[in-house]
Amino acid sequence: MHGRLRMTAVAAALTVAAAGALTAPSAAAASESVSAQYHTGSTGSDQAEPWLKLTNKGSDTVQLSGLTVRYYFKADSAAAQYRFACSWAVKGCANITGTFGTLAKPTATADRYLEIGFTSGAGSLAPGANTGDMQLRFHRADWQSLNQQDDYSFGAAQTSYADWSKVTVQRGGTLLWGTAPEGNDPGDPGGPGDPGGPGGPDPTKPALFDDLNYTAHNDPRIAQRGWTVKSGQGGPGVPGATWAPEQVTFAQESGNSIMTLRTSTDGTAAGTRQTELYHQRKFTKGTYASRVYFSDTPNSGPDGDHMVQTFFTITPLDAPMDPDYGELDFEYLPNGGWGEPANILYATSWETYNPEPWQAVNTHTEVRQSYAGWHDLVITVDNTSIKYYVDGQLFGTHNEPYLPETAMSINLNNWIISGGLVASSTPRAYDEKVDYVYYAKDQILTPDQVKAQVAKYRTDGVTHTDNVS
Repeated sequence: MHGRLRMTAVAAALTVAAAGALTAPSAAAASESVSAQYHTGSTGSDQAEPWLKLTNKGSDTVQLSGLTVRYYFKADSAAAQYRFACSWAVKGCANITGTFGTLAKPTATADRYLEIGFTSGAGSLAPGANTGDMQLRFHRADWQSLNQQDDYSFGAAQTSYADWSKVTVQRGGTLLWGTAPEGNDPGDPGGPGDPGGPGGPDPTKPALFDDLNYTAHNDPRIAQRGWTVKSGQGGPGVPGATWAPEQVTFAQESGNSIMTLRTSTDGTAAGTRQTELYHQRKFTKGTYASRVYFSDTPNSGPDGDHMVQTFFTITPLDAPMDPDYGELDFEYLPNGGWGEPANILYATSWETYNPEPWQAVNTHTEVRQSYAGWHDLVITVDNTSIKYYVDGQLFGTHNEPYLPETAMSINLNNWIISGGLVASSTPRAYDEKVDYVYYAKDQILTPDQVKAQVAKYRTDGVTHTDNVS
């Protein structure tokens, strides 16, 4: 959230909410048997209407959270963009998410897919049960006509529900139902040139690890290692607030050096002091990770200020709708904000935006619950997708057009939304804590591989390394 207005970005986004289900352990998929039923709600050219049901064919209860369904289609042009909507669903449209992806190996009938996911609110399926109707649809962003006849998953004659193998159901990388277009099974590896591999960190490739083992905000090693502790004024946050380096502190906790970003306020702009640490711009594809502590309440004083506690990457916006802009966010709002009444965690991927008049091209995943406490946050970026993980579980997957094109900085900040101050002059302060920051260039690591590598650094006595250029 470095250096730009964020006030209504999520509410005003032009794109759809991405698949935001928390993924169950992949071992669970081995005992699951799920089938998909389809019929077309429309054969017209204004929008596609894939109506779907999922049925539990097995003997164990199936949690819908973590399941994804892919409907494959041929884009009407290389530049065409699409928008998802849910017209009606037995499980509730609020519990169904949709995002669009690009196939690594395009075929004559498919180069894109619509991926449907479920939030925890969708519940589960008992043996033999089904989801009931999911009346879904998508259309071109410019509302031009679309051609369904050349779409892999489309069935013009499917006017009532029946098993349909041309949509796939998967949990993580495990295929549970259906046949994808040739070479594009959800569990297949990415196309040539995708960074990373299944074997864990490659010691020959560049990486950054920082245990944040510093003495104070003005420790000269911070700047020597490419970090900046933000100072002065400017966005994001309360207009007129100050970025306060002295409120970025370091202390030992449980044997590790912990950085605290303390943001305080007395209810006025002049009395609001926000905090941020950011690294230089040199990061692109690969794996980003940090262990972060979010707080729901202030250390003392009245609660309720609209806080934003973050871990993110960003390329600055040089002009409205700058095509080189990019941003990948974890943002926790413990007291709501941006139209939300209470706790919410966002993962948001940005293509670009226009600050005035507001126009945002982004996609997001959100979960509405408390995330107070320590959490392992991981973001991976390859040639086809951005994946967000929380505590080892997949939180969201975002695809084109949101993949970053240029080098980004790594950032952590703690700030208050403009207009989000509680009307009280009693001083209060909110802490966000950070254990470490890690980046593996051109390597796609699992959360467990990240944990193992961080543990190895610490066992080997490495508090800082950086050979990323």
